[in-house]
Amino acid sequence: MAQKLLRHSNFTQIEVLFENTDIIAVNKPEGIASISENDISKAALHWLLEKKISDKLFIVHRIDKEVSGVILFAKNPKAHKFINNQFAVRSIKKQYIALVHGIIKENDGVIDKPIRQFGSGRMGIDEQRGKPSETKYHVVSRFTNYTLLELNPSTGRRHQLRAHLYAIGNPIVGDVRYGNRSVQQKFPRLMLHAKQIEFHLPNNERITVEAPLPESFKKLLNICAAL
Repeated sequence: MAQKLLRHSNFTQIEVLFENTDIIAVNKPEGIASISENDISKAALHWLLEKKISDKLFIVHRIDKEVSGVILFAKNPKAHKFINNQFAVRSIKKQYIALVHGIIKENDGVIDKPIRQFGSGRMGIDEQRGKPSETKYHVVSRFTNYTLLELNPSTGRRHQLRAHLYAIGNPIVGDVRYGNRSVQQKFPRLMLHAKQIEFHLPNNERITVEAPLPESFKKLLNICAAL
């Protein structure tokens, strides 16, 4: 399927990765909310897409405003329920790419730490009251001061990847919420990208949709790799 680009004044191109009568998947740029925030004057991907296709879209999941990558919306109630059920039973597989501070020595590992939300809105580890949360990681590359990871969350807690990596001492580069703010704010973006998602369509076909890394991610990655 040929990829299409949706135009918007603040986000010059929103790449459509997959679309049929039930589902639309796009490559969300960093810096735009998945759904409307408290300030409705700010652009949100959900209503930008609704405006483009002149029809209602149903929210099935979201990714953080600071994160780029693949996100799904359903086009009708039946597809909405079908996809939601897959999220509920955790049959949907997601993979992220992240650049983190420090060197992770193990090539593969699992972060199995329960998470809960604290009063500040931050998510954190709480062995007693947290919800079970699991993130698998694989080292793609190591640089002098950073490690590039593939991440596969088995659960879908809010800020799970960000909180988990912070908890093991390797916060994601550019994450001002989790990490040393004076250090993190020097980076122009959060180095977390939703690379791919694997799920069943309502006709039971299993598909994988992949979002290429944006130029902002690749540019900063090259800079960090050279340090």
